[in-house]
Amino acid sequence: MADLTRALRRVSYEVLPLKGTEAAVVEHVPRDVPLTVSTSHAKGLGPTVDLAVRLTGHGFSVSPHLAARQIRDAAHLSDLVARLADAGVDSAFVVGGDAPEPAGPFDDAFSLLVALADLGNPFRRIGIAGYPEGHARIATDLLDEALEKKAPFASHVITQICFDAATTAGWARRVAERGIDLPIRVGLPGVVSRQKLVRISAGLGLGQSARFLLKQQSLFWRFFVPGGYHPGRLARRLAPQVEEPTSPVDGFHFFTFNEVAGTEAWRRSVLAGSG
Repeated sequence: MADLTRALRRVSYEVLPLKGTEAAVVEHVPRDVPLTVSTSHAKGLGPTVDLAVRLTGHGFSVSPHLAARQIRDAAHLSDLVARLADAGVDSAFVVGGDAPEPAGPFDDAFSLLVALADLGNPFRRIGIAGYPEGHARIATDLLDEALEKKAPFASHVITQICFDAATTAGWARRVAERGIDLPIRVGLPGVVSRQKLVRISAGLGLGQSARFLLKQQSLFWRFFVPGGYHPGRLARRLAPQVEEPTSPVDGFHFFTFNEVAGTEAWRRSVLAGSG
């Protein structure tokens, strides 16, 4: 429990730019918990940037997802960067994005990272994605190569959800052995109900919902096994990695699916010794 308590002091939360997100975050999340704001092909970057700006105004440290395949051209990128800078947003999470075709010249996260560097590195911190269990549509050797190319432009890695602690720990160790010395935040779901995931999926539109379900299918499956899913079990198995001095694992990144009240209440109960 001591390992978990210490590990839960080093967390960040991901939220979705939906109605009610701002109010829920302001009411339930401490200002010292960093946030990321996701994006989707269906809704575009506008809601992501809007919410990041508003939450920054409330005193949060916020990293909007900047999806390369949604950026139309260099002028569009410059406008986004300028708006975020004017609002005091000094970090970003750079991804390729799930759009089937790029809207402009940026086909993947690496090309966008290079463009941001050419703009003078406008963000103090930049996160990139890691895939402990690989990617459904990208070969593992290509993922490894991409991570090595992106690492010099980034300050940290946030992993996609993986329910096997040993797989995540082994992947993080291999990343470090390849000379990538970025701190790694391990991504795992927060306290979230199956009903909430279904509602989110239903509200995304048919094509986007299918992509969402494809990415979250292992999470849905977890709700049907005996005992279902709760973040405490997985977090306890991962916590020793956070506390190990030589481990690259730096903390937890909770995909809240906007269940910030439940996730933060559970975290606080553990920190208080009752969870």
